[in-house]
Amino acid sequence: MGNQVRATGRVVVLVLPEVNLLDLSGPVQVFDAAAHLGADYRLEYVADAAQVTSAQGLRLAGLGPLPEVGPGDLVLVPGPRLRAPTGDRPLVTEAAVAWLRAAHRSGARVAAVCTGAAALGEAGLLDGRRCTTHWTLIEHLRRRYPTARVADAVLYVHDGPVSTSAGISAGIDLALSLVEADHGPALTAAVARELVVYLRRDGAHSQLSPFLQHRAHLHPAVHRVQDHLAQHLDTPHTLTELAALAHLSTRGLTRAFTAATGITPLAYQQRLRLERAAALLTETDLPVEAVAARCGFRDERHFRRLFKATHGAPPSAARRGTR
Repeated sequence: MGNQVRATGRVVVLVLPEVNLLDLSGPVQVFDAAAHLGADYRLEYVADAAQVTSAQGLRLAGLGPLPEVGPGDLVLVPGPRLRAPTGDRPLVTEAAVAWLRAAHRSGARVAAVCTGAAALGEAGLLDGRRCTTHWTLIEHLRRRYPTARVADAVLYVHDGPVSTSAGISAGIDLALSLVEADHGPALTAAVARELVVYLRRDGAHSQLSPFLQHRAHLHPAVHRVQDHLAQHLDTPHTLTELAALAHLSTRGLTRAFTAATGITPLAYQQRLRLERAAALLTETDLPVEAVAARCGFRDERHFRRLFKATHGAPPSAARRGTR
């Protein structure tokens, strides 16, 4: 996502009138689950009124006033129920619009769920940016904010410090992607398992990260092996050792792992190692041989062959393409 400011862990949730409960509760539960698993997220609920009634009729009370936010804070805007707007009538209150503008100027990250994108549009935060929203609001966003680059057929979009998602449950996908950016794929996979949700990315990605792929199952022994492999990329593993970790026979582990993920444990390990190697090549100046060693490849020439076969270019070309 290209965030230039380190995340503070503070998540300030702007609760708008007639907020849709799933737009609010889904992303919030992602951050709460991440916090219980060790992330430093701290949730605050704010509004320009002490009490707000949701679109589903539930009254939400005890909301804090609109606070000052700073660099690295995350402002989350769950979507309200929006009726077909006409003319230039504001879609959200002037106080909320002014606060969102100030939050953005301060260096805070801003993420809108579903129709919450309209609040960002009113504040001018979508101007010149790629964004998305609920499918019923796509054309309206294009008309009302003509300089916004509104994308359809995607789950969510990150454009610098501004993020938006498609409808309803896509807010969970957006929140998971923010957790991944802050704390990495291993914790994100743990959060997804906690919530029993399937990990997805937007349509701009050709595939899931191998760290997140193959995790849409509920087999605890297979998850245990996957976690161990992800946390010990530079360590050699035998199928016998992995089977002992899973409390299964080698044949039993291979059968269970393949049924749950579609690939064998050692093929999964290789995908993780190559993904980590690609990240190290783009994010560090480590020599190729050091990258190979950190990712568990004892033979640098073997690593180069595997990398080229997987990514279509040798490690050196992959590095040049990102510098």
